[in-house]
Amino acid sequence: MRRVSPTPKSDQGEDDFLISVREGLRHQPKSIPPKFFYDAHGSHLFDLICTTPEYYPTRTETGILERHGAEMAEMIGTSCTLIELGSGSATKTPLILRHLANDAVYVPIDICEPHLLNSTQRLQAMFPALQMQPLCADYHQLTDHAIKHHAGKRYVVFFPGSTIGNCTPGDAVKLLKRIAALVGPGGGLLIGVDAKKSIETLNAAYNDAAGHTAAFNINLLKRMQNELGAQLDAEQFAHHAYYNEEHGRIEMHLVSQCKQSIQMDGESFAFKAGETIHTENSYKYAPQEFKQLARTAGWHLQSTWHDENEWFNVHYFSQSASESLKLAR
Repeated sequence: MRRVSPTPKSDQGEDDFLISVREGLRHQPKSIPPKFFYDAHGSHLFDLICTTPEYYPTRTETGILERHGAEMAEMIGTSCTLIELGSGSATKTPLILRHLANDAVYVPIDICEPHLLNSTQRLQAMFPALQMQPLCADYHQLTDHAIKHHAGKRYVVFFPGSTIGNCTPGDAVKLLKRIAALVGPGGGLLIGVDAKKSIETLNAAYNDAAGHTAAFNINLLKRMQNELGAQLDAEQFAHHAYYNEEHGRIEMHLVSQCKQSIQMDGESFAFKAGETIHTENSYKYAPQEFKQLARTAGWHLQSTWHDENEWFNVHYFSQSASESLKLAR
C-alpha cells in the first residue's frame, strides 16, 4: 500500500477564527462564515445531515456520479492531478477515482485535519496505486502555487456537494477565478451545483426532523466557547433556515431567543430578542444561470449531467473555449 504523504499545515493564521467571529459580530446584521462549522464534531454532524431523508443533495449527486463517473473521468483525463476542495469524508470521491489511471494524483484539501487524514487513509487503502497528497488548508485562501508540481499532468479541481452555493454570486466568481489560477491554463473543473426546486423541498432539506442541521448550526456557538473562550448561552439561540426566493438561496441563522450578550476577547456583543447571526447561504442555480456565472470567471461549459428530476447538476468546465472541439474529435 502506498503511504499517505504527510499533511501540510494550513497557511491560514491561527487567529483566523477569532478575527472572523469578532468582525462578524461587530457588523449589522451579524454573521459568521460557514467554513467555521467544520471542526471535528461539526464535520461529523454534517455527515449525519447527509444521511437524512430530507437532505436530497448528497444521494442525488452520488447517483449522478455512479451513472456517469466513467464518462466524467474520460473528459477530465484519466492521468490528471485531481484536486478536491473541501473533501470532508470524501464519500463520493471513489466514484471518480475508480476510473482514473494508476499514474493519476489525488490532492484532497480540507480545513479539518482529523477528517482529512481519516478520509485520505481510507481512500489510499481503496486505491493503493494512486499517489495521494492531502493538504490541510482553507481553499478560499489558496495561492496558485499551493499544489505541488506534477510535470505533464493536467490539473482538474473536483468540487462536489454544491459548496459553491455557500458563496454569494460575486464571491463565487472570485472563487472560480482563484480555481482557474490554481489549475493553470488548460485546467478543468468538475463541480456539483444544486438546482432550484419547490420551496417545500428546499426548506425540508435544511430543517431535518432528526435535528442534525440544528445541532450543526448550534455547534458553531459551542466551538466559540471551547476555542475562543466566548461566554454565551447556546441554549438561548435557535436554528432557523428558510428559502429566500428573492435571492434564490437558503439562509441559515442562529436566532437569539432573548435579550442577551456574548462576551469574547474583551468585547461584549449585544443581542436583541429575535436578532440573528447569519451563518450560511446556499444559493440554488438553474443550469443556464450557473453557466453564465462560470463564464464570467473565464470557464467554458463542456458537459452537464443531472438526475431524472433535474434537482442537481454536475458540470464540467474547461478554461479553453476550444476544448469542446478537442473533445468532439
